[in-house]
Amino acid sequence: MQKRKLGRSDLEVSSIGLGCMGMSHGYGPASDRKLMISLIHEAIDRGVTFFDTAEVYGPYVNEELLGEALAPFKGKVVIATKFGIQMENGKQVLDSKPERIRQSIEGSLKRLKVDTIDLYYQHRVDPSVPIEEVAGVIQDLIKEGKIKHWGLSEAGVETIRRAHSVYPLTAIQSEYSMMWRRPEEELLPALEELGIGFVPFSPLGKGFLTGKINKDATFASSDFRHVVPRFKPENIEANQVLVELIKKIAAGKNATPAQIALAWVLAQKQWIAPIPGTRKLERLEENLGAADIEMTHEELNDLNDALSKIEISGDRYPAEYANRVGK
Repeated sequence: MQKRKLGRSDLEVSSIGLGCMGMSHGYGPASDRKLMISLIHEAIDRGVTFFDTAEVYGPYVNEELLGEALAPFKGKVVIATKFGIQMENGKQVLDSKPERIRQSIEGSLKRLKVDTIDLYYQHRVDPSVPIEEVAGVIQDLIKEGKIKHWGLSEAGVETIRRAHSVYPLTAIQSEYSMMWRRPEEELLPALEELGIGFVPFSPLGKGFLTGKINKDATFASSDFRHVVPRFKPENIEANQVLVELIKKIAAGKNATPAQIALAWVLAQKQWIAPIPGTRKLERLEENLGAADIEMTHEELNDLNDALSKIEISGDRYPAEYANRVGK
């Protein structure tokens, strides 16, 4: 597995990481703990060194899962987790008050069984707490040795600049795929300018770009896609044109659609490290195979030209969640 550095930092990660949220949150009932620990170990055996979780996934159980799975590999892997979203009465609430951040870091350190967090993201920007105040708390935690690097998730460019001016950011995490290219407009140019790495989540369009989801697909109420407009039958049907394009390219490269979708993300910039998630070994192996697919400059240009002619149907978030991004 090749390695990449996130921006101009010294944080080196495997070019493809593993998003662990879906193992216990967001995509139906949690999977068997022992099976997921085994899958994480299989990932390490194949060169994955970058693992992503968050306090709110579960909540807490996803961090506990990683803490147990990664305990034998201290110092050999990079763990990213997040603060700033709390569950209250079954609803997600933004809270990045200084005292809450300090409570969160202590809980995450304990659950992850580590003395320091490699990469600590603010999960969503809290409009009620100035980002400069958040950055100040993070700076203190770094001085105390509890954090090595910090980042923001789904933050807007202005907020990123303000945060970075207080204490340099190592990475920004946001959705990015052939299906959601908005980061190319403002975010990626800003990150390049500032020397900040980019960690795309949902690089497979929440599974859509694998080509295995059609208009007859149904999602349980415990599966986040159940409320995502993009996954309504009419939008699934309309967006098959994108899947057909990816399948055509995959056939020419002797690859799968998922591998082409990931190879495309990897080809954009050398400081991008996507974190596709999975619960299955065969999917893990398939995803990691994308690192071996090379796309020439000409192939990339042709593909981007074709993508620009496709209009994606359906929003990526319901309104409640959409209101919290890009702040």
